[in-house]
Amino acid sequence: MVRKRRILVIFFILAVLIPIFVYAQLQQTEETIKRLGTDNWKVALQQKIVDQQNRLNSSGIPEEWKSWLKVQIDQEQYYLDNDINPTTPGAPTFIRKLIEQSIGWLLLPLLVMVITIDIISGERSDGTIKILLTRPIKRWKVLLSKYISICLLISFLLVLYGVLAYVVSGFVFSFKGWTVPVLTGFVIKNNQLLTDSVQLIPQWQYIIMAFGLAWFVCIIIGTLSFMVSVLVRTTPAAMGIMLAALITGSVLSGLATSWSGAKYFFSVNLGLTDYLAGQLPSIEGLNMHFSLMNLSIWGISALLISFIVFIKQDMN
Repeated sequence: MVRKRRILVIFFILAVLIPIFVYAQLQQTEETIKRLGTDNWKVALQQKIVDQQNRLNSSGIPEEWKSWLKVQIDQEQYYLDNDINPTTPGAPTFIRKLIEQSIGWLLLPLLVMVITIDIISGERSDGTIKILLTRPIKRWKVLLSKYISICLLISFLLVLYGVLAYVVSGFVFSFKGWTVPVLTGFVIKNNQLLTDSVQLIPQWQYIIMAFGLAWFVCIIIGTLSFMVSVLVRTTPAAMGIMLAALITGSVLSGLATSWSGAKYFFSVNLGLTDYLAGQLPSIEGLNMHFSLMNLSIWGISALLISFIVFIKQDMN
């Protein structure tokens, strides 16, 4: 799978995108310092709070955005009150912010979908799956080997993503910052930020948790792509189905915030790192436990469907 041209293209995309992200972050930092006339993080955070309060007081802001801004202001004020810099310069901070955003931007889910969507449908189109099934090996073993390969490839992709981001950003922002304190454990209830269970942990521990959640999300996306690849005979059709499903989740999170039934759709629950960072859920009723359970049910169901259909499926 690693030798496939599509995989090499994905690696090339990462090699291009990550330096662009680093450059954009550097430009934003320099612009903030130029505008404020200082690199003091407290001054920058205070100005950010003032800007958000001004937006909050404007009449053209929807109510859901006002709730989000209130939570953001309370969280940033908490950092100020406890003298903790949420944006300590360094490659570890860049990695933390990047992995938090990569799921919300659908960058990692889309990359995972592209590299896994043709695991069965591609071989069916080429006719190689028929040759493989003529061997004296049970079908479930053939499918299991392919699923294990997907999981290994997804793990490799995430490791490469993190290492490449660390190396590139380290030359720009320095390689230090693994032990700086980071706050986690913010709880949002009734659109209010609760800080009773907030914990102070080193940044390296936060990054491990964030990558663990991102890995879980990517495995679920890979499993669903795996199922679609089994059910659909052509790769373009399978890719279209998964792309539509991922985009639908983003649309529902932005436009259907008052529809509680939207929280049961898998792509609405992909933002697990948002809970870690203490961000306001897009739909009422979402929380870490619900999203983990929801994604687990989708993943297990997709895996069972894949094996049942593949074992009984006619490959002609």
